[in-house]
Amino acid sequence: MKKKKIAIFVSGSGTNCENIIQHFAGSNLVEIALVWSNRQDAYALKRAEKYNIPTIVMGKNDFNDADKVLPILKDYDIDFIVLAGFLLMIPDFLVRAYDHRMVNLHPALLPKYGGKGMYGHHVHEAVKAAGEQETGMTVHWVSEVCDGGEIIAQYKTPITPEDTPDDIADKEHVLEMEYFPKVIEQVLREQ
Repeated sequence: MKKKKIAIFVSGSGTNCENIIQHFAGSNLVEIALVWSNRQDAYALKRAEKYNIPTIVMGKNDFNDADKVLPILKDYDIDFIVLAGFLLMIPDFLVRAYDHRMVNLHPALLPKYGGKGMYGHHVHEAVKAAGEQETGMTVHWVSEVCDGGEIIAQYKTPITPEDTPDDIADKEHVLEMEYFPKVIEQVLREQ
């Protein structure tokens, strides 16, 4: 069986990226073939280089150009895309090209706290401001609607009124580290 080649799209520090790389190290199912970022200074690129995984950096304007993006994915023979803290909107041509072959991690229980501007700390601040008693993570298919794709899996954690947005972020991040690679693996096994 041919290994599925995955590209991980990142914008930041890359803790999820590295966790996914480690999860699939030695896998007979998956090869992490590429780490793609919109930011040259994303620490995730250094994490990828540590594992000798090729990296691409492409700014927003070029990223919205199908003639620049799709040939690179074809050159690397990418079967599946994982968004792990990637902060650009995914252009429609890419959603269509990777229909049900691209997943995103969102740091809240969608459909709550999703959509444009709801990323990173903004999400955890909104959860705190609303007085929620739980938060969690959502893995979903990427669609043309920001955070609107079909939900694949959700995991929850309780939060208290005393929790700060940083505390909420830490609790939610524990879920990401434990479950995100497992959900990706399950999705790939079912394809």
